[in-house]
Amino acid sequence: MDTKKFILLTMLLALVFSCGSGDRGELVGTKGKNWHSEKPFGMTLIPGGSFIMGKSDDDLAGVNDAPTKTATVRAFYMDETEITNSEYRSFVHWVRDSIIRRNLAIMADDVGKTSADGGIGDYAFRDAEEEDLSVYEKYMKDNYSGMGEDPYEGRLINRDIDIIYDTEDYPDEYYAEVMDSMYLSAEESFNGERTWKVEKFQFQYTKLDIQKAVKDKSLKASDVLIKEKVEIYPDTTAWIRDFKYSYNEPMHNDYFSHEAYSNYPVVGVTWKQAAAFCQWRTLKKNAYLKSKNNGTIPDFRLPLEAEWEYAARGGLQGATYPWGGPYAKNDRGCFMANFKPLRGDYAADQALYTVEADAYEPNDYNLYNMAGNVAEWVDTSYDPASYEYMSSINPNVNDSSNDRKVIRGGSWKDVAYFLQVSSRDYEYADSARSYIGFRTVQDYMGEDVTSTEFNN
Repeated sequence: MDTKKFILLTMLLALVFSCGSGDRGELVGTKGKNWHSEKPFGMTLIPGGSFIMGKSDDDLAGVNDAPTKTATVRAFYMDETEITNSEYRSFVHWVRDSIIRRNLAIMADDVGKTSADGGIGDYAFRDAEEEDLSVYEKYMKDNYSGMGEDPYEGRLINRDIDIIYDTEDYPDEYYAEVMDSMYLSAEESFNGERTWKVEKFQFQYTKLDIQKAVKDKSLKASDVLIKEKVEIYPDTTAWIRDFKYSYNEPMHNDYFSHEAYSNYPVVGVTWKQAAAFCQWRTLKKNAYLKSKNNGTIPDFRLPLEAEWEYAARGGLQGATYPWGGPYAKNDRGCFMANFKPLRGDYAADQALYTVEADAYEPNDYNLYNMAGNVAEWVDTSYDPASYEYMSSINPNVNDSSNDRKVIRGGSWKDVAYFLQVSSRDYEYADSARSYIGFRTVQDYMGEDVTSTEFNN
């Protein structure tokens, strides 16, 4: 190549890589879609900041598990109320319907029926008729379906057709066989009503053990993935089990299922069920965003213990309760929360059990019932000495080998001590109680928001 041709080629390449891209040859970075932080429905923004964590008053119970220390947390969104029965039922119904659809699809697959055949065929896997699949969906079916322990893993269920629950409308005997397998037998049913086999309805998800991955960088991705399978129905027998020699059968029978309690906090859920709900909520939102060709969101999760206390204080430093304190009554003599006052006079605060999730006045971050009503699971393992060794920035101790999980805020059956924002308690991760619920948080992304800026 002669010199003139080489110079001309160089000039053309320069035009392509500078003028053509509009960056004038400067390092401007890649350009993505415009992005802004979207406030999740029902949540409020908790600005990041520092606070004095732990007991600022005398530790009357003598537990000595919460010495004061300065802690700093980043900004996050938090549910304004505890997760309600209505919200948790959405999770239960989604899982229940998904499993029913999957079982119907498996039956259709077993008997060789497709949508062209009607009946059970209407519920066949979407990939049963390959001409309707995208190139990618066909590739995934041909290369990955049936490779794991579950031969149907990765198959696409049909969500476009309604499930038929009325026995009079079942389309064929195959459909009837599947549906019958999801209910208890007639001999096991109560009051002549068909009752679901709740153990059939499990939510399965995969999570990353990031701590394990950090400790051993030689591990493969499959070595640090944890598969969880969790039964999702609340344990309503907790109302009976928690209080012996007490008549709580009405709460056992109706609290979770009846519309009268839809806006009350869900109880009878384990820490594992609460964590599974967070995974489902993330999945639900990301599925919607994907349908709109939008990006994903940070995961919903349980709050860290430090985040929970910081939010409960509502910006009040050294306060005993979310409303300040040091008393559980206001200046009109009314109780400020739902708990066990006056040596066991449950009705003195106008409630015998739980109250609506948005009852009483919120704190200064617009969070309801951060004291009382139901205690709340957090994503922290209980260690009485953890305040001594945990970090001062986004502090958290979560030991996978420690099944004792922290609960915060006290409940309708607790005395005022456990309502204090600094009081710590715990329960085992697989335990379900009639006085423990939860709320979720989501990391805030974007420009830092601090409490100093927030309050100006």
